[in-house]
Amino acid sequence: MKRYRIAVIPGDGIGKEVVPQGIRVLEAAGKRYDIHLQWDLFPWSCENYLRTGRMMPEDGLEKLRQVDAIFLGAVGAPGVPDAISIWGLLIPIRRELQQYINLRPVRMLKGMVSPLRNRGPSDIDFVIVRENNEGEYSQVGGRIHSGTESEIAIQESVFTRGGVDRVLRYAFELARTRQKKHVTSATKSNALVHTMTFWDERFAAVAAEYPDLTADRFHIDILTAHFVLHPDWFDVVVASNLFGDILSDLGPAIAGTVGIAPSANINPSGRYPSMFEPVHGSAPDIAGKGIANPIGQIWSGAMMLEHLGHPEAAAAIEGAIEKAMEDPALRTPDMGGKATTTELGGAIADATEHS
Repeated sequence: MKRYRIAVIPGDGIGKEVVPQGIRVLEAAGKRYDIHLQWDLFPWSCENYLRTGRMMPEDGLEKLRQVDAIFLGAVGAPGVPDAISIWGLLIPIRRELQQYINLRPVRMLKGMVSPLRNRGPSDIDFVIVRENNEGEYSQVGGRIHSGTESEIAIQESVFTRGGVDRVLRYAFELARTRQKKHVTSATKSNALVHTMTFWDERFAAVAAEYPDLTADRFHIDILTAHFVLHPDWFDVVVASNLFGDILSDLGPAIAGTVGIAPSANINPSGRYPSMFEPVHGSAPDIAGKGIANPIGQIWSGAMMLEHLGHPEAAAAIEGAIEKAMEDPALRTPDMGGKATTTELGGAIADATEHS
């Protein structure tokens, strides 16, 4: 039996509702594939911040370095500025644990209904590879003359050759494992004349190392239009931190709902644990109602099992998700149904263990 120690951070809002369903499904997969998961609960959240003044304790990152993976729900709550909640928990984990790859699959599942006319599962199946440690989400900058008419705010983007090259190579290597073998770069070099021209130069240089693959690039504005008009064009889309963040919300939206979207924050070297979380936020407007879609969390759990070396168990969970989606009675309100979080999670867990 394979044994793993998993840090569980339910976080805020619907995170506390979908994480238990993710654990429920992962336990079902563990029974079937002889995998033991030890769950270490860390109640780090906005509630914790309001009580202690910190999103996580001073030794929080050191505690996380001791586990095999991190299973995160959602971060953010009314009354706590996003700059505090995100920069007090999510960003430090991603950066200090060198999780520089943010992997976000976009796939329309059978039974889903796309808002795009005449589009089905065969049309929407691609992966967004987002640079996760630098780029536009830099701490370089500041504000001066605060509170006056002369107030100035400056936010600098930071692109390093090492940081750009490693995410580009990851994207090309991933494309080699996929059917289309095609990489698309998101850029805006017609306006961002320093950072994005540098990104374009590195993309061209790395693409030349992969003559077996096809590569193209689009400016981010027209790329968002092509996501809507031609989603079937895409296979692996590689993007900077900001552009990848935007595209990975648009992607699952055209596939039916952001509620199903998973993600992985990967430390490819394995030196530090990787973190797995749904793309959706804490959704305070529906928190506590028991209607949140647990698929994003569950699918993120499948990505965690695959990362830990259990592709069959991961595939069983993904298959169970698709099986559940074939039953209209199991769809949560964001998918046009009336099912509860627990009902959908239970059905997926049962199908994972027994199908």
